[in-house]
Amino acid sequence: MPFSNDYQKAILTGDKALAQKLASEAIAAGMDIPAIVDAFSEAIRKAGDLFEEGEFFLPELMRSAEAMKAAMAILQPKLGAKMKKRTLGKVVIGTIFGDIHDIGKTLVAAMLSAEGFEVFDLGHDVPIETFISKALEVDADLICISSLLTTTMVGQKKLIDRLIEQGLRNRFKVLVGGAPVTKKWVEEIGADGTAENAVEAVRLAKQLIKN
Repeated sequence: MPFSNDYQKAILTGDKALAQKLASEAIAAGMDIPAIVDAFSEAIRKAGDLFEEGEFFLPELMRSAEAMKAAMAILQPKLGAKMKKRTLGKVVIGTIFGDIHDIGKTLVAAMLSAEGFEVFDLGHDVPIETFISKALEVDADLICISSLLTTTMVGQKKLIDRLIEQGLRNRFKVLVGGAPVTKKWVEEIGADGTAENAVEAVRLAKQLIKN
């Protein structure tokens, strides 16, 4: 891929302006957009590898994710039907109501998008019914619910309970995340899993889609 080093530089240095510039130039030049997305995706995967190897820390990974998000905001509208063919699955993600923390959630969303998932990021302070209605609207495969506060964790349980009440629990895989979330909590509320970081979250999401 020509200029792939430029894409890697933009993502690994967290340079949002450069990422946007490269994405815009690729479109203006009539380049193959899926190939450009692949080049950016390769770069964000490299950032994930560096994080796992201890070469990157959370701030660096977060900046890389933000640069990736900036590039995808320009590229994704141009993908159209091609993106639908390429997608690994559809993910609805957000931070539960009462909680305005979204750094970790945004990072997971960016990494999922980079790996080929079609991601619908609802933001933070998201009501239960918004998660469910959006998941139904887009026919999602996964619902990812973040909570960074122990006081809002109960919202994760309430969402799963609501899915059960509406006969929808088997329709979606549900991943929960956030600093206070443990595997014990996952088992207690009947979720499908959790991950310690964004890289593991992507790996788990891919496993669940295959199953």
